[in-house]
Amino acid sequence: MSNQFDVVIIGAGAAGLMCAAEAGKRGRRVLLVDHAKKPGRKILISGGGRCNFTNYDVTANNFLCNNRHFVKSALSQYTNWDFISMVSKYGIDFEEREHGQLFCQDSAKQIVSMLLDECKLENITQRYQVEVTEVEKQESGFTMKLNGETTLCKSLVVATGGLSMPKLGATPFGYKLAEQFGLSIVPTSAGLVPFTLHNKDKDDLASLSGIAIPAEVTTQDGTLFKEALLFTHRGLSGPSILQVSSFWKAGQSVSINLVPNDDIEALLEQAREQHPNQSLKNTLAKALPKRLLDVLIERKELTDKPLKQFNSKELEAVVTLLENWQVAPNGTEGYRTAEVTLGGVDTDQLSSKTMECKSVSGLYFVGEVMDVTGWLGGYNFQWSWSSGYVAGQWV
Repeated sequence: MSNQFDVVIIGAGAAGLMCAAEAGKRGRRVLLVDHAKKPGRKILISGGGRCNFTNYDVTANNFLCNNRHFVKSALSQYTNWDFISMVSKYGIDFEEREHGQLFCQDSAKQIVSMLLDECKLENITQRYQVEVTEVEKQESGFTMKLNGETTLCKSLVVATGGLSMPKLGATPFGYKLAEQFGLSIVPTSAGLVPFTLHNKDKDDLASLSGIAIPAEVTTQDGTLFKEALLFTHRGLSGPSILQVSSFWKAGQSVSINLVPNDDIEALLEQAREQHPNQSLKNTLAKALPKRLLDVLIERKELTDKPLKQFNSKELEAVVTLLENWQVAPNGTEGYRTAEVTLGGVDTDQLSSKTMECKSVSGLYFVGEVMDVTGWLGGYNFQWSWSSGYVAGQWV
């Protein structure tokens, strides 16, 4: 029967393509389907079109998950070095950027082409613009309607991703399917996403739009990210803010060190001794953009006067403000601009060694659809490669 397969994989993104290739290598008859016109759409736009495909330093600590041990098995079965080896085998030139991030030197298209080449096996069929409905569990596997046609399979892999970037076709399909089979969903929210600000802060900081500075941003649990911060016309962005957004909860403030590369205390003391008539603003302009200093002065967070007029306690307060600037976001820009989705299928219901559902034999979840979210820096792709690989060994 032409509509009978060993494995049906729903979702032709990073995890789905990897899983299809691996299952195909084992001789499984695989059908890979997606509702989009083409595979790997999120890969193609990632990293500014260069795809930050993994990182030189990957550990379980780089992931958020209700069960922090869940990711360890998959990450050890298929490591970042395994994927780097595949990229090298295909002759794809790549470069290392800050914090061990690896990007294609040419184009993200090379990663998609590589994965599609891995899927060029007679026993792997790909179909696009496919609507999946009426998924049901049978004794021998699963039945479902694909564009109205009944299809049977022994194993079903859900690789449908999260809710981020709806313009690329993101839907809650994977979560609904999980719930249909009695699985619980960890509440979802936007991750790796810019912050929006309350109206007053937004108005005060509007003139800074486009300015980027090095910053150290600390999460509520003490995790620290030292990367660029970008002021936008809606609020705050840049790598440091995107990182912290995954940890942030509504109502919390964010602590930002605006001068992570400078010893401001020493700068102020030295300047007060050598140039007592110099203004605070002109002194701090050695470390921060003047426009930012103007805003802090306008907001009365700093007082601009000659250094000789400051006592030690007042200078301490200046240091504290700059090293621990507090901002209370109004919210985030949401799924529209989020790079990932926090939450998803509860990993307690899945085998960490195989990605198979513990309560429904033959049902697997891979990639972003489950409650695993990586930091910014290639970690979410690495989770897709690792979870897709692992499931591909078992389906």
